[in-house]
Amino acid sequence: MIMKNRDHPVVIGIVGDSAAGKTTLAAGLAQVLGPERSVNICIDDYHKYSRAQRAEIGITPHDPDCNYMDILEQHVYLLRDGQPILKPTYNHDGGILGPPEYIEPRDFIILEGLLGYATPKLRDAYDVKFYLEPEDDLRLRWKLRRDTQFGSYDAEQLKAALEQLKKDSEESVIPQRKYADMVVCFYPPDDDPGESGGRLNVSHILRPTLPHLDLEPVLEAGADRGIMLELARDIDARPVDALHIFGSLLDNQAEELANYLWSLIPNEPTPHPALGIYRDSDNVAHRSHPLALSQLLITHYLLNAALGQHAI
Repeated sequence: MIMKNRDHPVVIGIVGDSAAGKTTLAAGLAQVLGPERSVNICIDDYHKYSRAQRAEIGITPHDPDCNYMDILEQHVYLLRDGQPILKPTYNHDGGILGPPEYIEPRDFIILEGLLGYATPKLRDAYDVKFYLEPEDDLRLRWKLRRDTQFGSYDAEQLKAALEQLKKDSEESVIPQRKYADMVVCFYPPDDDPGESGGRLNVSHILRPTLPHLDLEPVLEAGADRGIMLELARDIDARPVDALHIFGSLLDNQAEELANYLWSLIPNEPTPHPALGIYRDSDNVAHRSHPLALSQLLITHYLLNAALGQHAI
């Protein structure tokens, strides 16, 4: 059993701006790790106020003062210690607060939301930290679609709120990027800048704080099949490795790569769960090969974290 020598569960952070794809990524990781061994927690459930109350006060969810950060810290450490919590809930369809939910810890605890790295105590709780940073025009298209079709906003309400959301994101959400072990960036291909689904490319900016993972076999398996590793510059000009997975992958190429990655996972589930699932503007499920392969690759980092194999 991979967890037998650990004194606490593997705690995974997924942080990013609104509509960056955090919930979609987290759902896929839970499928690979196994629902019986993982639990997903949306830390945006720790909002203090309903949507109507926020509008009255003039505060956004991207502001830490809009959230019970102290209670979130308490709960994360309780889960690390193997104890259950009563987690608050927030219904995004309508923007209302709901009854608490009883959560028991499992081997892998996935915490996804806007402000997961906002305090030093929270940052110290994670074994691996991810930051999602899709190209901003792409993220805004995702947000408009999600909030107007599934979040009970109308387009004019949302557009009116975007300026304040942008300000609070720049102050409180985006600065958390620097704490991540990996930054995951979805971006459209050069020949189709309007693409927002299955043909999106993705890059993984790999920082030296990641758990160790030998990428050579993955790169060999993906040679000429849409995977490339390059030395790049991060936004602070520091050199980083950037692993690219391209949306132009053919179905058979993606399947071969996925089968190879599955073969590296101990006790892989059979049949394999469907990964890379996202929903379009009509709420129809589709599959993205780069997303599916990203979920599998990220799982390998999580399994190495479970073994304590960090680079530094």
